[in-house]
Amino acid sequence: MTAHVIEEYGDPGVFTETEQPVPDPAPGEIRVEVVASSVNPVDYKIRAGHIDPFAPDFPATLGCDISGVVDVVGEGVERFEAGDEVYGMPGGAGRQGALADYVVGHAGTFADAPESIPLADAAALPVVALTAWEMLTDKSDVGLGDDVLVYGASGGVGHIGVQIARWLGANVVATGSTAEKRDLALDLGADAAIDYTETDPGAYVAEHTDGAGFDTVFDPIGDDHLATAFEAVRPFGSVVTTESSAAEDLSLAPMHQQSLELGVVLVILPVLLGEGQERVGDELEDIATLVDDGAVAPHIDRRFSFSDVDEAHELAESGEFVGKILLVNE
Repeated sequence: MTAHVIEEYGDPGVFTETEQPVPDPAPGEIRVEVVASSVNPVDYKIRAGHIDPFAPDFPATLGCDISGVVDVVGEGVERFEAGDEVYGMPGGAGRQGALADYVVGHAGTFADAPESIPLADAAALPVVALTAWEMLTDKSDVGLGDDVLVYGASGGVGHIGVQIARWLGANVVATGSTAEKRDLALDLGADAAIDYTETDPGAYVAEHTDGAGFDTVFDPIGDDHLATAFEAVRPFGSVVTTESSAAEDLSLAPMHQQSLELGVVLVILPVLLGEGQERVGDELEDIATLVDDGAVAPHIDRRFSFSDVDEAHELAESGEFVGKILLVNE
């Protein structure tokens, strides 16, 4: 089979196209013929060597997201059969990933793909939708009438977060640095969108919560955003994030002073640990239902072939896109 791999860390040009043996599924695994994958920050951070503990063994096949068709089921797998259309998060971090003709993974990391969107488009969902889902339903308890502030609302996790928060019944205020990004957030269901580069937290807290603060601040960016999240959240509220490394230089005193909850999500952890992987598939089932009910849809900015994975990574690292970047196995 053809696989696009890295044999060392480096810039986007480090990918090479190779021929690899077709992998066989172990007991409890399935083999999937890959239709598509997508680019997430974890993918280009692994490629660049920034998160070495997450990398598969060299030659490393990256790509955490996948959609495709079940080819073979391993011993003991009853949930799927050959021919099923699935999507999932079986590898790309800790084990070989999706940028190949076939991938094997624990059956628990897959679910039946949504029926209402093209199978390729489903590959834009797993990492970002699982992350947003866990941030809003596991690490916080967003409900009807809550005020939710979504940072990075046009990004991969953020644009799904806006839709799930809206589905949960929240009043959603989104942030974006450009008019295009704010317009996308509004199109996805945000009640308001603000330019955080021109407005400080006190101003938007006053305007959108009458000064009380947001019940939940949804932060898939980290860095300076985590500090402003503590300014924007109400007492006894929740801050949920995917990036807590900024906490090394950040005082957590506001959490104590306002009795806040801080939730951190690393959605690929079950794959890295090789434990509790059924959690992934169970949550993907719920997400597929939301997609088929019309509550959630991936916004795909650009589509690249696997052979152009270097260009896809360049665009992803530039930040000059909204929603997701799709990789299609052509």
